[in-house]
Amino acid sequence: MKKFNSRTYLYIAAAGLVFIIVLTAYFLLAPFSTSDEVQYVYIDSDDTQDSVFAKLDPIAGNVGMAGFCNIARHTSYGENIRTGRYAISPGENAITVFRHLRNGAQSAIRLTIPESRTMDRLAAILGQKLMLDSATFANALLSEEMCQHYGYDTATVSAMFVPNTYEVYWNVSLDNFLERMQKEHDRFWEGKREAKAAEMQLTPIEVCTLASIIDEETANNAEKPIIAGMYLNRLAKNMPLQADPTIKFALKQFELKRIWQKLLQTDSPYNTYIHEGLPPGPIKIASIQGIDAVLDHATHDYIYMCAKEDFSGTHNFASNYKEHLLNAAKYTKALNERGIK
Repeated sequence: MKKFNSRTYLYIAAAGLVFIIVLTAYFLLAPFSTSDEVQYVYIDSDDTQDSVFAKLDPIAGNVGMAGFCNIARHTSYGENIRTGRYAISPGENAITVFRHLRNGAQSAIRLTIPESRTMDRLAAILGQKLMLDSATFANALLSEEMCQHYGYDTATVSAMFVPNTYEVYWNVSLDNFLERMQKEHDRFWEGKREAKAAEMQLTPIEVCTLASIIDEETANNAEKPIIAGMYLNRLAKNMPLQADPTIKFALKQFELKRIWQKLLQTDSPYNTYIHEGLPPGPIKIASIQGIDAVLDHATHDYIYMCAKEDFSGTHNFASNYKEHLLNAAKYTKALNERGIK
């Protein structure tokens, strides 16, 4: 009788063990996410184990969530939470998701650097896209010490940014982000662009400064090399650039549609009506098209330009002042007829 009971207990124990193994496998190997699409979870430096659970809960099914929580609570995950943006693909189980989060195997984001007019606007955009907040970016870009570390000052640091799309990690540090932008800048300029700028006796910062003005003058890329040639003709003749966009930048009134005579006396080093040469730095992050328009500028004898009276966004050009006055009169008439102030 004893022998029979021992076997019975053994069978029961074995069956129980198998049940536990099957149940555990069910919780750990079942699909974690209930979605048919890749889902993302963002874990920042303030997160705790419980807040990570809360962020995962809307993504996970009941079984997958139970499996993840069970693993996390029986390991030291709560003591070593790693920040980042993590992708959770359909079909991945709790074990795979846990390993990604525990090992910091995050997914990169595609970050587009826009053609921002000011560095505080750029900081606001970066703060929305990355873990670092906008104040951290703004303080860095407005810090002379930080800018000088990369070879700029607060007036020229926008020239470090090439408006393009880059793959970066959401939790990238400030130093690593700025170093990456400097490397991308150097890669962009290395070779032909740098050689062309040197041949023109301009630095990359000066090219970006002129390109930023051209970008604000027109969105028509085909016209940009003509405008670049005109401004370069003015610089060669030691004439003021007299670029309206620099007045808008000086006033920080980018919505202005008409530059009145009184605004031309604005006291600012960016006022290219009263100061010869280029302003202290770019008035926005210059576009690639604008930069290349300066480097591959058109050769002509134009020294004046005026917006066309048809408001097409293009310009009438002139090589003498008399012709320019006629163009300006047509544009002024069109402004008055439309009541634009």
